[in-house]
Order: sequence, then structure tokens, then C-alpha cells
Amino acid sequence: MDVSRETAEAVFGTRLPLVEAYADLLSTVGVTRGLLGPREANRLWDRHLLNSVAAAGAFPSTGLVVDIGSGAGLPGIPLAILRPELTVRLVEPLLRRATFLTEVVDELGLSNVEVVRSRAEDLHGSWTAPTVTARAVAPLGRLAGWCLPLVAPGGSLLALKGDRADDELAAAASSLRRLGATSWTVESHGVGVVDPPVRIVRVVAGPAGRTGRPQR
Repeated sequence: MDVSRETAEAVFGTRLPLVEAYADLLSTVGVTRGLLGPREANRLWDRHLLNSVAAAGAFPSTGLVVDIGSGAGLPGIPLAILRPELTVRLVEPLLRRATFLTEVVDELGLSNVEVVRSRAEDLHGSWTAPTVTARAVAPLGRLAGWCLPLVAPGGSLLALKGDRADDELAAAASSLRRLGATSWTVESHGVGVVDPPVRIVRVVAGPAGRTGRPQR
């Protein structure tokens, strides 16, 4: 563990053993299957696990959260562990990643997590969710085209971004208007937990039927 145990215990509390089990899967099976780079295993806690939940305050306390392009399960699995009252849907198109996610969910006994193997745009019109999130998937304009049609009216797309969040938001403003978003802001979360804090772009979806054509 490359952060102090005190920090991890303060964040995850009694759920820490589950996160440690997930970390072990990421640093072993996740690396051998190419879901996580070998160098990332050495900074797994501060760069990935704590980073994924440092912004937990941006998420609702209950309800459905959809993690688009979940990859190795970040941020969806750490969030599901921290918040067992949430239902977390992991959407991932690649078979090897979806297989890994299913194995993790089964191994950890995460009854509040489901895995859906699909591209986000193939789910448009199937269902919507109050909260959709994504981490390190695509530039904001393209990401919004994939994700906003899945967000219920008045719900939020929470895009976990780095220090270029403001620049990405400025570049995507016209796309967000075309997609019917009603507001968009940049938030900082996780002060005192991760350094630098997590930057989240929150995009609020407009009324049903106002989303435009997804960008490719």
C-alpha cells in the first residue's frame, strides 16, 4: 500500500478489507491481462483507488450510478464498495475487461454491482439513470455524446478529469448545448485525501428528447 494505512482506513473504514482484495486482483490478474500497466501497480492506492472515491461527495447516497467505459472497474467498484447502498452498473464493451469485472464482482461478493458488456451508444433508448460517470475514457465533448442520452432528465454526468478540466469544459461547451444540457460546472473534491484533489465536470441533463446526435 503506497499510502498510509491511516488514510485508507479513514476513507474506507470497515470496507477496507474488500478494497484490499480488489487491489490484490488489480495488481496481479489485472496486470497480467493488460488491464493495468505494471508501473500503475506501484501507485495503485493514491492514483486509482483513493482517487476514485475522493469525489464520493459528488455522488448521491442511494440510487443507480452507471460507470461508462469501466475498464478495470474504476471508479465504479471502489465507489460500490464504499457506498453499498448504491447500485452500480459497470458498462464496458471489451470482452476481456468485462470478464475481469464479472470475476471481481463474484469474488468480492458485490451484490450491488452489475456488469453490462456494451458500448454506451448502443444503450441509447434502452434506459436512463440519475447519475452517469466516467474516468479517463474520452475528451469531454465526445464523452458527453455517449453519456448524456443515458442520463435521466435533471440527472448528472460526472466526468472525473485532471487538471485540464476547465480547458476541456470550455472546448465542449457548444457540444453540451447541442446535447441539451442545462448546466455544467467544474468541482474539486478530495482535499486532504488525494493531492491534487479530483476535478469533476458535472453536466446536468435537460428534459427528455433534447439530446442530440452522439459524436463519434
